[in-house]
This record gives sequence, C-alpha cells and structure tokens, in this order.
Amino acid sequence: MENKRVILAVALSFVVLLGWQFLFPQKPQAPVQKQEPVKQEQKASQEKPVASGESVFSEPMSTAAIVSAKGTKITVDTPLYTAVMNSQGGLLESFVLKNFKETIEADSPNVDMVGKNALNKAPMGLILNGIATWKEGVWGYKGSNLNLSGNNAGTIVFTGDVEGFRIQRRLTFHADNYLIDEDVRVLNAQNPSAEGRLAFTTATKSLSAEGDRYNPTRISYYDADGLSEKNSRDDLKEEGVMASGDISWTAIDSNYFILALLPRSKDVTVKGRLQDNIFRVAAEKNVELNKGVQRELGCSYYFGPMDTKFMSKVPGDLVKAVNFGWFDIIAKPLAIALDWFHQYVHNYGVAIILLTIVIKLLFWPLSHKSYKSMEQMKKLQPMMAKLREKYADDKEQLNKEMMQLYKTYNVNPAGGCVPMLLQIPVFFGLYKALLGTVALRHADFIHYLPFTDIVWLADLSAKDPLYITPIVMGATMFLQQKMTPSAGDPTQQKIMMFMPLIFTFLFLNFPAGLVVYWMVNNILSIAQQWMIHRTKA
Repeated sequence: MENKRVILAVALSFVVLLGWQFLFPQKPQAPVQKQEPVKQEQKASQEKPVASGESVFSEPMSTAAIVSAKGTKITVDTPLYTAVMNSQGGLLESFVLKNFKETIEADSPNVDMVGKNALNKAPMGLILNGIATWKEGVWGYKGSNLNLSGNNAGTIVFTGDVEGFRIQRRLTFHADNYLIDEDVRVLNAQNPSAEGRLAFTTATKSLSAEGDRYNPTRISYYDADGLSEKNSRDDLKEEGVMASGDISWTAIDSNYFILALLPRSKDVTVKGRLQDNIFRVAAEKNVELNKGVQRELGCSYYFGPMDTKFMSKVPGDLVKAVNFGWFDIIAKPLAIALDWFHQYVHNYGVAIILLTIVIKLLFWPLSHKSYKSMEQMKKLQPMMAKLREKYADDKEQLNKEMMQLYKTYNVNPAGGCVPMLLQIPVFFGLYKALLGTVALRHADFIHYLPFTDIVWLADLSAKDPLYITPIVMGATMFLQQKMTPSAGDPTQQKIMMFMPLIFTFLFLNFPAGLVVYWMVNNILSIAQQWMIHRTKA
C-alpha cells in the first residue's frame, strides 16, 4: 500500500472521529447494572420496590413547597461565595459564586448554584421517614450571619420539632473552600421505637442549556465500581437514578459546576431525578430510632466549580468527578500544563500557543522523518507507475512488487502518517480538556477584534463567533497540503484537496481554544516543511 493511501485513510478516520464527536457526543452509559442490588436492599429492609417510571422520591418531597418568608434568612459570606439559609428547616435559598459569571457580558449576574425555581424542591432539606421536615416542623436556630475570611470556619445550628422527633442540624462553613459539613442529631422523643430513614437532599436548576450536547447537566455517583452518570433528560424524568451500597458521593454536575452530597455513612441509597426541570439528588440512610435514644449522622456538601484544587481537599474521592472519558489520561496532564503556562503569561490563549509549541517540539523528530519519507515516496513514483501498468490485472503480484520496491530503497510507506496518528489522541485530549476545565470557561484570549469594539475570542471554551480562526486554520491546512510531496493517483489527490474544506466545516463550532491549537500547529508544520525544503535546496 502506498504512502498516500495510508495518509488518506488516517485523514478520513480523523474526519469520521471529529464528525462523530460533533454530531453524536459521547453519552455516559446509564448505570443500569446497579439496579438489582437496590431491589435486594429494599427487600431486606421491607421497603416497597420502585417500579419503572415511579418516582424514587417520597411523595412529600415531590409536592412540598416552602414559603421563604416563613423562616428567618441567614447569610454566610466568604471570599468564594455568598449563601442564604432559611431557618425553617435549614434550607438553602441561594448559593452565589463570587468568581463565576453566567455569561461573558459585563453586567452578567454571578452563578447561583440553586436558582429560584429550585427552592420549591428544598435544597439541603432533610427527609425523615418520608416527612418533609422543613414543611412539617417548627424550627429555630442558634447563631447569626457569618462573615468568614482566611481559613476560618463558622457554624450555624438549626433545631426543629417534627412529629415527635427533635432534630438538630449543625452546619459548618469554610472560608477557603466550597465545602459545608453537617452533623445531624435525631432524638425520638414521642414515637414508638422503629427503624427509620433519614435522607440528605439537594436540588438545583439545570447547570447548562437544555440542548447543550457538549456540556450536559448530569446526575452521578461514585462507588467501588467507579464513576456512574446519566445525562439523558428523558431517562432522568422517567426512571431517574438509584443505587445502594458503599457509595462515596452523589451529585448533580456539568462540565464546570457540581452540587455533591458526601454521606459519612457508606451504606446508603442514593436517588436522583429530574422533576419540573429541576435536578434533585438524595442520600438516604436506614437508622434505628428507638424511643428516648439520640442518633447521630453526618453529611458534607460541595457546591462549587469542578476545580481539582478545591475538590482534592474534599473527602470521599470527589475529585474523581472530574473525568474526561476515554482521553482522561491525556486530557488531565494537558490541563495541568495549561495551568502551569497560565500562571506565567496570565492568558489562556497564549498558554495554548505555548503548549502547542511544546507538543510540536516533542513531535519534531517524527515529523521530520515523516516529511523525508514522503519525499522518498515521491521519488519512487515513476517506478511505481510502471509497476501498476505492468501488473494492472494482477493485484496480488503488484502488491508483492511494491513491497519489494519499498524494501530495496528502504522506504516505509506508512512513515508519513505516524505523527498524524500520534497527534490524534493529543488533539482529542485537548478537546476534552478545553470543554471540561472550569478555568477555561470564559477564558479570554483576544477580547475584541483588533481596531474594533467587536467581541471576538472572549471565551476559549466557546466557538469563534466570527469564524475567523477556523477559516484561517483551513487556509493553513490547504497551504500545508500544497507543500507536502504529492503521491498517489489523481483521484486520491483530489480527495485530499477537499480535506481542508471538510476540516474547516467541522471546526466551525469547536471551542476556539482548540481551533487556535490546530491552527498554530499547522503554522509550525509549514515552517518545518519550509526548513526541510530550504535545506534540500
């Protein structure tokens, strides 16, 4: 097989991979396999199994609504966020992140991890034996508004009497992290002794646009089998997510933000569902509620960015929520490298260019060998043409003669495509890193088109709104192809000439940072080929 055919096959494969990513973004496999243990657990505790399509949440939870004026609002202010709690049950009314805006507009509001519509689903509400404690109980609190700084922590205590139970919720907030720790004490003061169920919950609006295929809002959990997640809205509405056992955490998350529950008891049942366009999760624990006996349970919450700097300090392996799929092993080092460059240049666009140069230098020897191999293949074209003419009716003999020709002149027909093959995983790794690294969300490169007030590359995680970079990228690809030694029959050459056009079309909606990487890589490849031609001359 001649060199050009190999390169053509690689290029076409690359186009197929890109097209597949563009048209059919990978969806995580639904954790169906976890359902059977849940049913067994329910049977053991004599709970009613959840049928297909039935809500995994108790009825009070799906119908309860709160009136925020019923309780006193308590504010927790830190350098990272401002949270508003409601004394009626200790509900979370809002959790506004100070370092993240909804859009790149100057007057954009900060990201609220709860959202007004989610308030009716009771974020951080406790459910005891199916009772919505924030709705049925009489509550008070101890403490006041918190204003935390440095590495300080502050605590608010909520106490309520709920149908014969005394509940105390002790919430500890940290100034240097998005972590909230909760200690719950439940005293059965009046009810007969029995086994009960206590569920920690949270809820939020969708963390991304409903039709966003590249950044869906998911419900996930992490257990001994690893990460499981589901992002199909239809499935989350009809079936939801349910699993039991040694579960470290459950969460509502997107590429950039996460609301996680981290129960301290591992033997729990986690549940998730999409109701009224609000995502909800719960972590439920069976507990003995003997009369006159006080029980203690604990849970932590993390409401904030998918930032490993903070998540690595959170218990329960929450950092495993940052996952780039198949290319995780490549994407994470690339994200780290981008952060390293950024701390010196303070611009992620420049950091991407520097990373591209480093990657190109690493591949330089292979690329150099590749171009030389293509030059050698070009020299063999007259002899190869004679062999095709001589053995036009005998394909098997033609292949043997071709292989002998390559062997005689010490030419590797696949040598020209090795660098391309090696760069494909790097490309997709960077693609995943750009789509899933919160530091690159709204990262600015060249905010305004030079000499104008037109917003241009103000968000490297989004497409180029003016389509300038993909067009330039296509032009550099065309120029690079014109400089590459031509081989193969005329039909293959014509197909190859369409590649820049196909790539340009595919790159139109890709993150601008990825297009910048590929464009700079093409420019460096052109410079390398020019140097090789100049050396020959």
